[in-house]
Amino acid sequence: MNYLPDDALRDPNKRKPPSMNRIAIWLVVGGIGAYLLISGIVGIVSGGGH
Repeated sequence: MNYLPDDALRDPNKRKPPSMNRIAIWLVVGGIGAYLLISGIVGIVSGGGH
């Protein structure tokens, strides 16, 4: 049984993995960005609303 904090047990040369909250935020922001990019491309191709 270890009484040390996780940071003391982890190799100091390794990076900490991203938390689930950070992954969820990146997925939401990436989805919004993809939507804006795709809707912009569709708008340009369809004539820009003229």
